[in-house]
Amino acid sequence: MASSYNPPCAACKFLRRKCIPGCVFAPYFPPEDPQKFMNVHKIFGASNVTKLLNDVLPHQREDVVSSLAYEAAARVRDPVYGCVGVISSLQQQVDRLQKDLDAANTDLIRHVCNEMPGLTSIQPVIPPQRAMDHLSATRVDGGGFYQPYNVNRMWNRPNGSNPRGNMNAGGSGGGGWWWTGGRGSNM
Repeated sequence: MASSYNPPCAACKFLRRKCIPGCVFAPYFPPEDPQKFMNVHKIFGASNVTKLLNDVLPHQREDVVSSLAYEAAARVRDPVYGCVGVISSLQQQVDRLQKDLDAANTDLIRHVCNEMPGLTSIQPVIPPQRAMDHLSATRVDGGGFYQPYNVNRMWNRPNGSNPRGNMNAGGSGGGGWWWTGGRGSNM
């Protein structure tokens, strides 16, 4: 009599429960990689991960687990910033490389202008410094250029008006319904 023993997935092994054939964790947390589930469990909790996996479509589960595992590993490495620390570091690197590229392009234009005798009076055009605020940037469709989002658009209203149209709501001349504090509500 041949036995078909399947080892429990990393999740069931860690949680010390029997791994049933329809286990939601089994396809994504193999027994060979227990640290992956341990990190996800430590940060998100097994119950929350179960709910999340049951709420998404089956073809999306692998991406969900991949994202959870990445975020959990980043949180274990850097408990304060997690993925945001990685993103910030990469954004600084992109900004530094963009400045280097702009400087190299400027040097190239100067070199080409100096080599061509008829072009000495042309000034090289230096591209303006790009505003790269990773917290408030929106992607322009079709390209990799990020356009800053106007965060201050609430204050760019004429005569201190607010989005609801009433002037100087809340008193004190600031002109914003968000300043009502404890004096009533305009909603």
